Amino acid sequence: MEVSFKPDVQAKLEQMARETGRPSDELVEDALIGYFDEVALVSEMLGRRFDDLESGTVKPIDGEEAYRLLMEKTETQRQRHRPE
Repeated sequence: MEVSFKPDVQAKLEQMARETGRPSDELVEDALIGYFDEVALVSEMLGRRFDDLESGTVKPIDGEEAYRLLMEKTETQRQRHRPE
């Protein structure tokens, strides 16, 4: 298989190959393996979350409510870390 990269990506790959002393094809293979592993983990996690929603184990919350809760939590953290 042959893969073509944009010039800026190719330059970064070549630079990393020089810096690490590893062949560029090895770096690309390692990157792809890591990417595929990450995709599998995310897919598995999303499947579990979907199952949790379907079973009622967790309850969805409205986006505006989620935002409000996040802002409250953020403000609480800011209050704790303000110099007196």
